[in-house]
Amino acid sequence: MMTMSWPELIVLIVIAAVCGAVARALAGSIQGGLVTSTAIGFIGSLLGPWLARQLKLSEPLVLHVAGRPFPILWSIIGGALCVAVLHVFSRRRSWLRI
Repeated sequence: MMTMSWPELIVLIVIAAVCGAVARALAGSIQGGLVTSTAIGFIGSLLGPWLARQLKLSEPLVLHVAGRPFPILWSIIGGALCVAVLHVFSRRRSWLRI
């Protein structure tokens, strides 16, 4: 079992926040702040690589933090897909209110 030090955890959070912010910008989201970007980055880091494995695609840009890989490109793509799906559902829900 590997442990992570505080500086490594902070670096991981910062990387996830940057990936989430880029994903939100690509998907056209302007709402939310640092916590939202970080959450989108972590969700994207789970969703993106899973999608890449399903499609049998490689991970072209991987950063290693504390010996653990963090797929930058697939995190951004996964985060953008997550934001896009949230937009679709939020628009549909607001349409139903009318």
